Amino acid sequence: MKHSNHDKHGHAEKPSNGSRDGSGIDRKLHNPIVDKLIPLEPLDLNKVRSIDDLVRAMSRTAFTGRQLGEAADVLEAMARDEECFVVMTLAGAMTVAKQGLIIADLIDRGIVNAVVSTGALMAHGLVEATGRAHFRVNPEVSDEELYEQGYNRVYDTLEPEQNLDDVEEVMSEVLEGWDHNEVMCSFKLNHTIGAHLAKTAKDQRGILKSAYEQGVPVFVPAFTDSELGLDVALNNRLRESTGRHKIRFDPFVDLEHFAATLLRQKKLGILTIGGGVPRNWSQQFGPFIELRHRRLGENIPLKRYHYGVRICPEPVYWGGLSGSPYSEAISWGKFVPPSEGGKFGEVFVDATVGLPIIAAAVFERLDKDKAGKGKTKKRVAAK
Repeated sequence: MKHSNHDKHGHAEKPSNGSRDGSGIDRKLHNPIVDKLIPLEPLDLNKVRSIDDLVRAMSRTAFTGRQLGEAADVLEAMARDEECFVVMTLAGAMTVAKQGLIIADLIDRGIVNAVVSTGALMAHGLVEATGRAHFRVNPEVSDEELYEQGYNRVYDTLEPEQNLDDVEEVMSEVLEGWDHNEVMCSFKLNHTIGAHLAKTAKDQRGILKSAYEQGVPVFVPAFTDSELGLDVALNNRLRESTGRHKIRFDPFVDLEHFAATLLRQKKLGILTIGGGVPRNWSQQFGPFIELRHRRLGENIPLKRYHYGVRICPEPVYWGGLSGSPYSEAISWGKFVPPSEGGKFGEVFVDATVGLPIIAAAVFERLDKDKAGKGKTKKRVAAK
């Protein structure tokens, strides 16, 4: 006799201990409250009164909104942790995109304690720091015409060539005063540029000026890949043609100073915009220390980043560093895993959207807390 899964009235019978999956095996349905799952909440704009309100509400939603809210929480934790030394890495045209003052604010507030950047980003930041402007692209003008007119296009924005010529004049003043007996590296040069801006551009704000004033070193590991690097190359050619000694540039001075600086800290955090060389150069600190310990027998502590916030829309499946998650970097010995206290927030969004919102929310939180007002963490002066 065939068995039926219906009762005598023709209604489907309920399994006694849950429901059945496609294989017919009984499943016991869990209670999400008993399992202590975190419920989501509708984003009610009627309750939003500030950027921080919005970000906190987004953290209780899903997808990129939740990522953004969680990243703000991690950045706040970094900012409040007095033992944490925060490295900010910068790639992409962030200064052309007018994000420079946010970076300066992070430095001025003591949240960021060291910067690792592309040289181009610092060069375009010099444009802003000396009172010059970037402009919107006129879509009716072709790139061929832009070249003839002396306009360099970065997506939807223009960097006039005249701006870069003006920056070269600033660089020339700095470089002409450089003692050829002093070996140059990027953090020393950026410190000197910052000092120059503090004297000559008192009414302007900028990343290098803030970094100089707050004792924050700025490293440019791929230095020759930038307008600043080309300016040094031109100055050296000029020196050579006039019978003077050339400036010697040694990138390993940067590496050793960066490593020595981080070795002195109790905890490390990283705030990454984009990816590229700045991200990798900063993250390889952990492997560098481990290799010195393992291969050279140096008696130094193994250190990794405890906190990380990454804002970059590149997907992981291209295989490049810019899209790789922090979980991958754990396998390289670059980050403390969550099981040991590591805290990470990763946001897959354009940094011109993510950085202002996250930074503004964290600034509001710190300003509400009297302990956060005028907050100054330990500084490491560039020497």
